[in-house]
Amino acid sequence: MEEKILRKLVIRPFHINEVVFGKKTSINKDILTIKEDILENLLKTCKVIEKIDVEIIKPGDHNREINTIMDIIPISTKVLGRIGEGITHTLTGVYVMLTGVDKNGRQMHEFGSSEGILSEKLMLGKRGTPGPNDYIIHMDVTLKGDLPFARDLALESFRVCDDYIQEIREVLKYEDGRNSYDSQEYFDIVRPGKKKVVIVKEIAGQGAMYDNMMFMSEPSGFADGVSIIDMCNMPMVLSPNEFRDGILRSMT
Repeated sequence: MEEKILRKLVIRPFHINEVVFGKKTSINKDILTIKEDILENLLKTCKVIEKIDVEIIKPGDHNREINTIMDIIPISTKVLGRIGEGITHTLTGVYVMLTGVDKNGRQMHEFGSSEGILSEKLMLGKRGTPGPNDYIIHMDVTLKGDLPFARDLALESFRVCDDYIQEIREVLKYEDGRNSYDSQEYFDIVRPGKKKVVIVKEIAGQGAMYDNMMFMSEPSGFADGVSIIDMCNMPMVLSPNEFRDGILRSMT
């Protein structure tokens, strides 16, 4: 029997060499401009967050104090299809870093905090972290004080950060694919008579900052996702391209 292609995934990367604030979110060749007044509207949607700060960290400018790192997030978006198939646009040269603390100075962590000097707390150039020449969009959330450390605090922080990134995703969706510096194609293929390969990955699901999200509407996103905790840590079967396209979001 012949091989059968079940799904095709195309990932188109766009490289960013500069990130700035401006009046309108846009991508102009290799310059990402982020609208300055997004935060005011975002804060109105928050119940437990008192303050949101965003700064742009340039390459090499890592000698600065930060609150505990909650996540490092790539910026990717679906242009066609759902996660695992169709077309995905992604930015290289820039990542989003989410940090958090409450009004009383309690760091947003569960199994060890990472507040301190950024250059000492973040290992650059590893899988899932910015490289030494990458820009970092740093969002720092300050939560209301005297609240029990519960999942809703962490989830609200991830949610508002995702809403901020979505402003960039909506622009990235309409970038001309011909302007990407590469186009990578991946196929989910059935090969009759061949050996079946399954990779088993154990993930965390037991606490406020020890969680994983799956089945989001955007790659490495948050909206529409389901926590592995809420799925009672049940096993899930994913295709290689779903995993590659960012259907699993670690929030530890």
